[in-house]
Amino acid sequence: MSDEKPHHRPFPEDEEGVPRPQPSSYTMVDPRFREIYFQFYKETYKPSVLDRKTKELVAIAASLAAKCQGCLEGHVKKALKFGASREEVSEAIAIAIGVNAAAIVDLTDIAADSMNLHLFPGPEKPGKPEKPHKK
Repeated sequence: MSDEKPHHRPFPEDEEGVPRPQPSSYTMVDPRFREIYFQFYKETYKPSVLDRKTKELVAIAASLAAKCQGCLEGHVKKALKFGASREEVSEAIAIAIGVNAAAIVDLTDIAADSMNLHLFPGPEKPGKPEKPHKK
């Protein structure tokens, strides 16, 4: 038997819209702010220009970027419920991987420029020969 707590479930309602009991994870948030969050969350899942399956696929990628395991698990279940294929779920995950990898490159580029430290030559730009490195 595990001593781990169950993962935080950030959703104020289940898949059928039935309110869930207030999770203990919201005990540090003033009830008026919880209510604002819950109303905002419900509003984002109302019918709109994006269908529910698409919203859940976006939410999968956002959950990964936010590092929210409870969010991820809930949105994967909902995406499948709303008709997403395993390939669509996988592609949403792959996009999140790509964006996060690009974010790491972006941060290291900023750090390299800030420190004026370039450990390796950058890629050649089309039409411009690369300058030779001084030893």
